[in-house]
Amino acid sequence: MKTKDWLAFAGLSLAWGSSFFWIKIAVAEVGPFLLVALRVLFGILGLAAVALWRRPEWPKDRRAIGALLLLGITNTALPFVLISWAEIHIDSAVAAILNGSVPLFTMVIAHFALADDRMTRQRVLGLAVGFLGVIVLTLRDLQGDIRLNLLAQGAMMLAVLFYAGSSVFARRNAQGVSPIVHALVPLLSADAFIWGGALLNESPIRLPVQGITWIALLWLGLVGSCTAYLLYFYLVHSIGPTRATMVTYMFPVVGITLGVAFLGEVLDVSLVLGAILVVGSLLIVNRRAAGVKRTQLKPAVASD
Repeated sequence: MKTKDWLAFAGLSLAWGSSFFWIKIAVAEVGPFLLVALRVLFGILGLAAVALWRRPEWPKDRRAIGALLLLGITNTALPFVLISWAEIHIDSAVAAILNGSVPLFTMVIAHFALADDRMTRQRVLGLAVGFLGVIVLTLRDLQGDIRLNLLAQGAMMLAVLFYAGSSVFARRNAQGVSPIVHALVPLLSADAFIWGGALLNESPIRLPVQGITWIALLWLGLVGSCTAYLLYFYLVHSIGPTRATMVTYMFPVVGITLGVAFLGEVLDVSLVLGAILVVGSLLIVNRRAAGVKRTQLKPAVASD
């Protein structure tokens, strides 16, 4: 990974890792469909402004456009709603931890679907170490009187499957598409889909009245959707979907850290050990083997 890749990875970790914190705040006042509908709407406005400024090249291939529209459903609308609904019943840190299993599913799917993203011993070791860190953090969060709703956990894991499959699908079917277009077009189809769900499931629609809810929605839209998707699709085409989805290993670290800083949670040995394992997994997967020349994936993202 180049310096640019690491900076994008760090920014994406903070953008998405903090989203679970803000989702938990927003679902206290709005339902999951309305939450996602407003979040995606703010994301669209932000990306539209970026598109007007950068003026990216739009794809002319109908297959690529169709793939992007489908990604709006599988990589945005469905997992966003599932996660938002799950956080009504489980803690935001738990949601972030469960989301940490995305790379494991992505690794398996990519191994069979992509010729240039195969499993290796080093990659499997790194992913295993990272997942061990997720387990340590999970055990820490399960201490005390917390009772996880099994259905909510199932919703989280279904969202994980959507994310993993979508990242590989994007790599195979949206090559050469600008990150701006790759982020904006799926959000358009996602928001149309979600507003329909909101009208069917949460009518009459009531907009939030609390200021903190609007702050959460703006953060989720402009940072957790607009900025995050620009960074994510850049990474998918620059370093591959398996490494890109390893950003989810940072979610527990960011999520629990926010709890320590703002919710009075305790900084203990389990938190520190989990963080070390998560960061260590990234170093293992990206370490160059001794005496072996590193090969890089050719960037598939068109220049803006």
